[in-house]
Amino acid sequence: MEPITLLVISSPHYPFLRFLDRLPQPVTVHTGNDLDFLKQHAPEADVILNGFHDGSALKAILPLAERVKWIHALSAGVEKVLSPELIESPAPLTNGRGVFGPALAEFAIASMLYFAKDLRRLVRQQQAARWEQFDVAFLRGQTLGIVGYGGIGREAGRLAHALGMKVMAVRRRTPSSENDPVLERSFTLDQLSEMLGLSDYVLAAAPLTPETQGMLGYREFHFMKQSAVFINVGRGAVVVEQALISALNQALLRGAALDVFETEPLPSDHAFYRMENILLSPHCADHTTGWMELAVSQFIENFERFRNGQPLEFIVDKQAGY
Repeated sequence: MEPITLLVISSPHYPFLRFLDRLPQPVTVHTGNDLDFLKQHAPEADVILNGFHDGSALKAILPLAERVKWIHALSAGVEKVLSPELIESPAPLTNGRGVFGPALAEFAIASMLYFAKDLRRLVRQQQAARWEQFDVAFLRGQTLGIVGYGGIGREAGRLAHALGMKVMAVRRRTPSSENDPVLERSFTLDQLSEMLGLSDYVLAAAPLTPETQGMLGYREFHFMKQSAVFINVGRGAVVVEQALISALNQALLRGAALDVFETEPLPSDHAFYRMENILLSPHCADHTTGWMELAVSQFIENFERFRNGQPLEFIVDKQAGY
């Protein structure tokens, strides 16, 4: 069997690299993030692995990678790597979607329980040694509206449905809930405001594309119920942050739970840190035990398929952006 040359764009010290020892042989691996090093090895690369790195290095070496037959991004989001050069390249792009969905879906459920059971108040009363009973809410019977019904959205919907919630979703493609036992109703993008008005909890799990950037802004937050909670586990730039801050300050929403932001790390002087009705996660809701190993294992399984001439899984639609 002919050896395969893999070029890995990553700091040589990144922890995920140790899992690449499991790659099926014969394979030659070159790893680095120095541009001169990458340019030196790009012409011999059959496969390029972009390891949690922005797309600048990949963009720079693509014109030299004349042999490359497959490019993989360990991350699920590919907006930073989808340069015009990559879109025009005949090499397929795959990504890490499917690895992070279950963890982010659990975070979405935890966020809903956080607000429904007022866990912030419980912690404060415990710290103050204060016994003060209060009413809490059910999730059962409440409506979850999902913006972006991909792997994360579907898994969150499945868990919410198991808790007795009604699940609705906005879908990019022609909506149909007939073959989905979880969905009570599907909406088109043009019907987004209608779904928002019906939802007790709104989960944003959409990828970042020109179509979704800033899609949840002042207008959309005004359509939501005052008792609604907004949750974002997709991409920060899908939301107009100033619009969300304004909606929360005006009590147009009950609260928000956020794992992603327009600017990361979130600046220490950001308004979110001072708001009592927000639950913040520093973009680590999917950093469950073994998450790096899972991401690399998915790549290795696809590597086996590539080596054996089988169709690759998790192929990105470069034109759609996910």
